[in-house]
Amino acid sequence: MRHTVHPPVDDLIENLRLELRRGCLVMAVLAQLRQEHYGYTLRTKLAGQGLELDEGTLYPLLRRLESHGLLASEWREEDSRKKRFYKLSQAGRTVLKQLAAEWEALNVSLTRLL
Repeated sequence: MRHTVHPPVDDLIENLRLELRRGCLVMAVLAQLRQEHYGYTLRTKLAGQGLELDEGTLYPLLRRLESHGLLASEWREEDSRKKRFYKLSQAGRTVLKQLAAEWEALNVSLTRLL
């Protein structure tokens, strides 16, 4: 009989937690970018809502969302520094609306199950 080696439960929980968080971060970033922000202010606003993100997570996510056409960005000078400002595109608004509806339906079902 063959024995399967399973990762420690703590490692499994951490991996599953990160997977769950990853999907939620997309919605959180899209929702926050209904108003224009540059990276630092976006991180600050999300952290103020309990969603801490490091730069190594946020900036690749912003680039990916923009490459999918969900965000628009532009470079501007503010406080004598060039900053890249992001906001939802029209497609991003549509996607956010659909994801929010999906989230609501999932939340109802999961609340019943849990």
